[in-house]
Amino acid sequence: MPKTKKKAQASSSESDSGPEDRNEPASKKAKESAAPKPSAGKNAGGDEANIWTLEGLRQVRVSEFRGRKTVDIREYYEKDGKTLPGKKGIALTIKQWKELLKVAEEVTSAVED
Repeated sequence: MPKTKKKAQASSSESDSGPEDRNEPASKKAKESAAPKPSAGKNAGGDEANIWTLEGLRQVRVSEFRGRKTVDIREYYEKDGKTLPGKKGIALTIKQWKELLKVAEEVTSAVED
């Protein structure tokens, strides 16, 4: 038993170098400079055929996500000359889009009342 006590004391007094011997955490800049994800959508490259502008940078796009087509209604922003998707928006499956179209007239009349 006494051997472990002495060993623990010896090891704590051997290393006085402090934080220099620790590994530094990766900087956040490394994450930011990472390559863009391939799931960013096929329209990110500028396929204008499936993009409709509602107002300003609010757009409707038909895109593919994880192998499924979606109707993406989203607010975009510009950064370094590129138009990128923002957090505000919704991606509807084709089934959800068709259901929305079914109730569109009712929604319109509710808005106009």
